[in-house]
Amino acid sequence: GSVVASYPYDDSPTHRLTGVYSKSADDEVFKYLAKAYASHHPIMRTGKPNCPGEEGETFPEGITNGAQWYDVEGGMQDYNYVWANCFEITLELSCCKYPPTSELPKEWENNRESLLAFIEKV
Repeated sequence: GSVVASYPYDDSPTHRLTGVYSKSADDEVFKYLAKAYASHHPIMRTGKPNCPGEEGETFPEGITNGAQWYDVEGGMQDYNYVWANCFEITLELSCCKYPPTSELPKEWENNRESLLAFIEKV
């Protein structure tokens, strides 16, 4: 896991594992929506999730193009965009894929304003 808003494309023509910016025709819209979420999240907006084992990983403004982060061939985000014209971003909300129940109230507080801002933009 991580704490970042990721947007299409997740796949790239070169299929390099990482580092390839794979721009969609609606790149600016996707960045706008990702920033709407990330800018209201207390951790995500720093661009430094500080996840165990990935302490050096950073995301400017708390967002990333999927393929630039890591290439995913055949992902749902790209499929929905290409075949259903559905504008979808992926939200990584925690370094831990399955946070303990005791941490859920804190996660809700971290994400409440982000969700409201994102809904307003959509």
